[in-house]
Amino acid sequence: MKENVVVNKSKAFAIRIIRLYQYLLSDKKEYILSKQLLRSGTSIGANVKEAIQGQSKKDFIAKMQISLKEASETEYWLDLLHETDYLDENQYISINNDCVELIKLLTSIIKQSKE
Repeated sequence: MKENVVVNKSKAFAIRIIRLYQYLLSDKKEYILSKQLLRSGTSIGANVKEAIQGQSKKDFIAKMQISLKEASETEYWLDLLHETDYLDENQYISINNDCVELIKLLTSIIKQSKE
């Protein structure tokens, strides 16, 4: 089976988000924003996997658009965590770069699928 870049990257990102969530709970005692981050950050890959099994091209695009929305929401939570000093500069840059990469990848997939 051919390797699927967006599936692999979104799963790896979800694992990073889970680990970040664990860190925020245990070390920073942050319970609200981190839960939102966990939900949106892991939802990206779940919707990508669902899109792969889509019933039609229209269904595929719709699921990918949901993934893109979740990635954008995740970027928002990461920004808030950084701007409120729960994430230092290095932590933020590292995980936010992955998030931005996913956003670009999903945007490209959606654009190509619509053509």
